[in-house]
Amino acid sequence: MFRRASLLTIALLISAAALLPGAAATTAQETYDIVLVGGTVMDPESGLNAVRNVGIRGDRIAAITEGPLSGTETIDVSGLIVAPGFIDMHAHGQSYEANVFQAHDGVTTALELEWGAGDVAGFLEGRDGAALLNYGASAAHAFHRIAAMPEYADALAKISGNIVVYRELLFAETSYEPVDPAHYDEMKALLLSNLRAGGLGIGVPHEYYPGATHDEIFRVFEMAAEWYVPIYTHVRDGSVSAFQEVIADSAATGAPLHIVHINSMSLGQIATTLDLIAGARAHGVDVSAEAYPYTAWSTALESAVFDPGWQEKIGISYDDLQWQDTGERLTEETFSQYREQGGIVIGHAMKPEWIEQWMKTPWVMFASDGMPYAPGAHPRGAGTFTRVLGRYVRQQELLPVMEAISRMSYMPAQRLERFAPSMARKGRIQEGADADITVFDPGRVIDTATFEEDLSKAEGVQYVLVNGVLVVRDGATVEGVFPGRPVRGRLHDGS
Repeated sequence: MFRRASLLTIALLISAAALLPGAAATTAQETYDIVLVGGTVMDPESGLNAVRNVGIRGDRIAAITEGPLSGTETIDVSGLIVAPGFIDMHAHGQSYEANVFQAHDGVTTALELEWGAGDVAGFLEGRDGAALLNYGASAAHAFHRIAAMPEYADALAKISGNIVVYRELLFAETSYEPVDPAHYDEMKALLLSNLRAGGLGIGVPHEYYPGATHDEIFRVFEMAAEWYVPIYTHVRDGSVSAFQEVIADSAATGAPLHIVHINSMSLGQIATTLDLIAGARAHGVDVSAEAYPYTAWSTALESAVFDPGWQEKIGISYDDLQWQDTGERLTEETFSQYREQGGIVIGHAMKPEWIEQWMKTPWVMFASDGMPYAPGAHPRGAGTFTRVLGRYVRQQELLPVMEAISRMSYMPAQRLERFAPSMARKGRIQEGADADITVFDPGRVIDTATFEEDLSKAEGVQYVLVNGVLVVRDGATVEGVFPGRPVRGRLHDGS
């Protein structure tokens, strides 16, 4: 009896203490590093679309609730949309300057997957501690096929694995030569080495090296299937048969396939290629695709794209080409001059109605194909995602905002997570997810960069967090922070 009374007395004392001002109620209140208050949280995976408060601790989302949260820093985001940070699977701009424009476009992860890196380990190490956004790269078939050509070994040994550095060699005679099948094993070993260094698959932009035979490309697909990594391809040319080649290779080998910028590769045949890919997907082929919302593309004028016959193939002429450095439209004379010199040209070759066709296709992801930062660069490197949200979601109402967010964040994350485990925590606004977050004003978000002026930042993206660190605050760049982390492929060996 005494023991029971004593326990009851202790319980009553504990209860009474809990009622005292500032007692247990205070100690139970968790404090977060950052709290986003009052925004409309949109999570594509769960379908959550409601006003919530978001608590961030360290590099993760720790709480999503209707109730109040206590934070070291509290940010009122009422009237704004809180979305997963956008994932750009096709970003050639891998410098801090390029990242600033990408961040204002809502991007938190910018990956170089089409071309990839000739030295993945060096690429990742070079950005360590200096990146505004998360980063990663595929293994560059374009580089390693040259490395498998003995006659170019000495020249290749003198240059970096960066595409910008070896473009002179790439766009010369090597692009017209096949790899001798006797050297496929060397190419294979180099690709595997770069996958083990963290590569996210294999980049195969073989329009730029027409010397690659159908056999060579098929064997690379076999390699990708053996290692179960994706191929990211810029197809052989703008013909329907070029799409058929890579889809057939994927179906025959089982290699996962991602086709980049189907808009600029398809041109007026976009309806056919969309149906072709959709049919393959319906029959179990592991194929995905991306596009960007502009009527012009951009590439190197000295490349094989502009070999004789380009006007007929693309359906444009000299005055449809714009020289990046000056903004001038070309003539036959300046075309020849600049082609010999080498540099970037913008090609005005697409129609608005073609954009609408793929924009209404829900499985096509958005990616920028943004070029390395330079004055006069194609505006897609600064405005792809905000252009979709401003022009095609708000103004033209071609797709709902949730679908657009999904195609910018969750779908790319989902596409990559089988091959890069860390992507399973991105593209979501959920407890436990990485705190890669984009907060934008749906009534004001818009791209501002044009083809006539130098790059300008998008408007309406108010806050961007990368791994829990603000890189955009109140619409302005946060200086002196480098929270970007590498995204590595599943074959990474830890070295």
